[in-house]
Amino acid sequence: MLTQSITTSTIGRKVVALPCTTPDAFGVLTGHAGLVATEFTYRKEEEIYGEDEPAEYVYQVIRGAVRTYKLLSDGRRQIGAFHLPGDVFGLESGATHRLAAEAILDTTLRLVKRKSLEHSAQNDVRVARDLWSITSGELQHAENHMLLLGRKTAMERVATFLLEMDRRIARTGMIALPMCRRDIGDYLGLTLETVSRALSELQQQGVLGLSGARQIVLRNRERLADLEA
Repeated sequence: MLTQSITTSTIGRKVVALPCTTPDAFGVLTGHAGLVATEFTYRKEEEIYGEDEPAEYVYQVIRGAVRTYKLLSDGRRQIGAFHLPGDVFGLESGATHRLAAEAILDTTLRLVKRKSLEHSAQNDVRVARDLWSITSGELQHAENHMLLLGRKTAMERVATFLLEMDRRIARTGMIALPMCRRDIGDYLGLTLETVSRALSELQQQGVLGLSGARQIVLRNRERLADLEA
């Protein structure tokens, strides 16, 4: 039986039920499965969950942006992924989270209980298929990221990142990055100085234009694609 998906918005600690109005694949999936979703807002830099904490929920970004990361033994941080509006994260193969997650900006997430989602997948082929599609997308991203870190030069990594952001968030020719350059460096396995130097070099070559620290206009995507290869 189809049940309308319900979201909740949090005002302070009071939870108010609202009809789900976000038309997307995950919303359709939860609605088809008859699951109840909740919305919760996290402040900038606020932790969503920690590494090795129980993986009790699956999350979708409604507004804002999230980074997932691991702190290495020497204190360095490796960012595994940036999750933007529409992205789903928190799906784990085990019982705990392998990475920690933080809000980059003030961020609103949709939460669904993992056990409820898994139970629905066991009893509904469509839900299982949609979950596999989400999971396979995450695996593909992880493989691409591993290749980027292991085989590409600094300039190739920056070019790959810019093209990824162009594909995911560019509006009217402008990429408004939610993350800072230190975040970009921790994602690409580069220092802040190396990222800044690569962006300045690309600007000098006429490949991109910089308008502030996080506003980028790509002027020559073909050249950027050549650098990525």
